[in-house]
Amino acid sequence: MKKTKCLTPYVFVAPAVLILLFCSIIPIIITFGISFTDLGLAQLGKWNLLKFTGFSNYANILSDRVFQKSITNTLYYVCVGVPIVIAVSFLLAFLLHGGGERKIFSFFRAVFYSPSVTNMVAVSIVWLYLFNPSIGLFNDVLEFIGLEPIMWLKSPSTAKNSLLILSVWRNMGLNMLIFLAALQSVPKELYEASSLDGAGKLTQLFKITLPNIMFSVFFVIVTTLIGWFQYFEEVYVMTEGGPANSTISMTYYVYRTGFWSGRFGQAAAASVILFLFILVVTLVQLWLQAKNDK
Repeated sequence: MKKTKCLTPYVFVAPAVLILLFCSIIPIIITFGISFTDLGLAQLGKWNLLKFTGFSNYANILSDRVFQKSITNTLYYVCVGVPIVIAVSFLLAFLLHGGGERKIFSFFRAVFYSPSVTNMVAVSIVWLYLFNPSIGLFNDVLEFIGLEPIMWLKSPSTAKNSLLILSVWRNMGLNMLIFLAALQSVPKELYEASSLDGAGKLTQLFKITLPNIMFSVFFVIVTTLIGWFQYFEEVYVMTEGGPANSTISMTYYVYRTGFWSGRFGQAAAASVILFLFILVVTLVQLWLQAKNDK
């Protein structure tokens, strides 16, 4: 009985550990190994032709202007998109939380969450029409108020921001639900006591609400950062990295290098660099959270 009790936790944890091992850890190790080889279409199935190339793959992609552009684009998506989507998600959650359990607010919760579970291909068809420079709704609205039409996805100067609009709309729903659940967990007695002491809404926000939901805020920040570093679907479906590589992300560069050009070694090297970006950002977030807890 003692042995059975000792083994029970490991039996329940084992499936998750095996999935993590075979779907994440082992592929990462294999990718790291491939990044030091010249693996390409010619070497597939002919492993005797595979050559160790050292750091040449890393040198090649780091000197590649398209890869450099993908890094700057990804950092732009992260630095601009993440704060916007977190701020919008929190604002929506805060407003919906203030509405209580009224049916109209339950309806709005479903409306704001629905983009997160909608298929990206279906979404792209709608948004391609919205962004269309000649028949799109957005330009019709601009012309109606007397402004010049925008080329949206057709111009390198506006394509990135157009994708950001779509991404913020699509990603705010899940974060909104997390924030909403956190807000509902804050004891109402704290607000009642602070109101009796004369605290206003702004004071309650910074002295009661935010300190009590900091774990959820930290979780949303980390997961959102990781997700936006892997920015792929919007680029793949809407622009394919264009026009003139103005929207290409690091993940789309990996996809295009590996599956379009067949340079799997260089694609693996780009994946490793992306992994290091995500690792560093996550470690910094964990350090900041640990420092804040102290």
